[in-house]
Amino acid sequence: MKILLKSSFARISLLAVLLLIGSESFAQFGRGQQGFGGRGAYGYGRQRSTIPQAQEAPKKEEPQTAEQIVDGTMPSITEALQLNEFETAVLSSVLKKYVQERIEAQILKLPPEKMKEVYESITERQDEELRAGLPAEKYEAFVELQKNGVAKTIKNNKKKKKKRKKDKS
Repeated sequence: MKILLKSSFARISLLAVLLLIGSESFAQFGRGQQGFGGRGAYGYGRQRSTIPQAQEAPKKEEPQTAEQIVDGTMPSITEALQLNEFETAVLSSVLKKYVQERIEAQILKLPPEKMKEVYESITERQDEELRAGLPAEKYEAFVELQKNGVAKTIKNNKKKKKKRKKDKS
């Protein structure tokens, strides 16, 4: 009987020690109600920031090719100058060629005075080709377009149309 009492006393004391150790570890390591890193009001673990974090570094934009630049501006130039399909094709091909040359000159990173000379020679050759490929009035309109800009040219064309309508009335 003494052995039986000793074993039951040992069992009870072992159970009490385990309960104390278990509750101590839950309190110390945050494994109580929500568990470690839980979403409870007092949970432990990594806290969430309200500031959004970028997933990836923003990608650098690749420079546009001459074809992309010209194709992007051709609809507005065509509208401003009122070009037909043939004139649009001629202007587009010439511009692509010389915009490409300008891009290549920029890549070379020449000194400013040399860059100016290169740009002037490119502009002269472009003007010669356009003069040969476009009718005189369309060429002159293109030169004016380069000086004034597309938006102003379109605005002036609309004003001219309104004046013509008033004169006809």
